[in-house]
Amino acid sequence: MISRFKRRFSISAPRLAVRPHVPWYVRWAITLPFLLAVGFLVWWAYDAGMALAGFHRGEAEQEISRLREQVMLLEAQNAVQINQLAVQERQAQIQLAAAGEVQQQIMVLQEENGRLREDLSFFQSLPLTAGRDAELSIHNVKLEPGTLPGEYHCRMLLVQGVQRRGRVFQGDLQIVVDGEQGGQKVVLQFPPPDSPEVAAQHLNFKYYQRVERTFRLPEGVQIDSVQIRIFEKGMQEPKMVQTVLLS
Repeated sequence: MISRFKRRFSISAPRLAVRPHVPWYVRWAITLPFLLAVGFLVWWAYDAGMALAGFHRGEAEQEISRLREQVMLLEAQNAVQINQLAVQERQAQIQLAAAGEVQQQIMVLQEENGRLREDLSFFQSLPLTAGRDAELSIHNVKLEPGTLPGEYHCRMLLVQGVQRRGRVFQGDLQIVVDGEQGGQKVVLQFPPPDSPEVAAQHLNFKYYQRVERTFRLPEGVQIDSVQIRIFEKGMQEPKMVQTVLLS
């Protein structure tokens, strides 16, 4: 205990240093400029090194700005071209649709022209056969398959004979199909008696009338024969019956 006291307070005791107290803000005020100076030197050294290596910050920033403007310009041009392309595509679709409609109209006109030629050929031959004309006759009959399964198109020209010309013929046209379905005979009438299409298919003409009918057979029906029956208004028996062959 005594020896410890002597070591601390005797001549051989360690030296005591007295230092003034420095507040923290004073220390920061001294240290911060030094740190800023070091950071500036580091930045300057980095920039100088980049300059020595051939990299110039100002030029790089100008180049980046120029490239950004160029990208914006190209994007704007691209948007304009996309809009123009969309407009051209719509115009092409419209033109294609119009061309399709024109083509269909041409086909219809060609078919109509062919029918008119057939009618003209028939009427040109009328004077030669006028003496043998019946009261009512069917000419230029054609029965052709349609585009749908079991569909058929039938067209013909009805002409009144010399002795009836000048009188209006009124009546109905009926198509009767004799066929076979599943090994059994079937008879189909078009239009059916209770169909609303009956009234729409009445005949009414003074000299001649072109008639076109479309009918569709049930699945599996095979045609044996097709008859065209003409009924005069008020009559139960057909005025004329003609068998048609499939074209």
